[in-house]
Amino acid sequence: MSAAPLRSMLFIPANRTKLFGKAVKCGADGVVFDLEDAVPAAERASARAEVRELIGSVSASDPLIFVRINEVHTLAAMQDLAAVAIPGLAGVLIPKVESSKDVVIVDQMLTWLEESEGVRQGTVKIVPILETAAGMRSAFEIAIASDRTAYMGGLGVKGGDVERSIGYRWSATGEETLHIRSRILVDLRAAKVPNPMSGLWSDTTDLDGLEAFAQQNRSLGYEAMQAIHPTHVPIINRVFSTTPEEYENDLRLIETVRSAAAAGSGAIVFDGHMVDEAMAARAKFRVEQYRRQSGSESTPQLGDGNELNT
Repeated sequence: MSAAPLRSMLFIPANRTKLFGKAVKCGADGVVFDLEDAVPAAERASARAEVRELIGSVSASDPLIFVRINEVHTLAAMQDLAAVAIPGLAGVLIPKVESSKDVVIVDQMLTWLEESEGVRQGTVKIVPILETAAGMRSAFEIAIASDRTAYMGGLGVKGGDVERSIGYRWSATGEETLHIRSRILVDLRAAKVPNPMSGLWSDTTDLDGLEAFAQQNRSLGYEAMQAIHPTHVPIINRVFSTTPEEYENDLRLIETVRSAAAAGSGAIVFDGHMVDEAMAARAKFRVEQYRRQSGSESTPQLGDGNELNT
């Protein structure tokens, strides 16, 4: 279930593909063209054609392109998939997923369409969106339903389907959704879903609140976050990026534990804290994550991890 690492995923109405340039300019790692809530039914056919044309024109340096399709058990969803599952599409977001069957249906459709369009099997990822209590309760089963699943996460925003389904009341900090985001993340980690991504911050003016919310999500263990506005993207990217200082600190930790192990010691004090091989393995993961984010080939190779046990 490998997937390209992302920090941010910006939503754009599918009938406004001209905004793609702004997504590129603000630095979004991924862009979602929304064919569901953001497009009136009368405009969906033309929006599909618009998105299909854009997908066919993207380059390797552009953000990854995703499409949010309509609800699975509708003709519109099948029409969406048939229109956009072409070379260049990174993935599809499935709204209001309530069971693993919803994911299986889309997986099968993508398999047929990839074969028809000459796309390597399994290229198009699936991002199930959990917007109901039933879907959240089945997060683990939904997550393991397809090897295509990636970027899945726990939502929780002001208004909308999640608030209506759960019944919480949104506060200035979003603390009332903390338990939802936390529990779903555990399910995703258990299912080995790559690059788990939290939901968006709907307030376009409260950037301090956005940063605090993003920091909370990163602290929980999420690796990315959705965005509703271009001004949100730089903040999200910064929060979910490993800094050069963190990178250098992790390199020092790894080397300290490696040297201690070579001298016959399993645990050692590092910057005032007891560390051991488990901490070094976690640091190695972060170093590799930094290398993927930066695209750097000059960072030190750390081996396969076995050196931590020698």
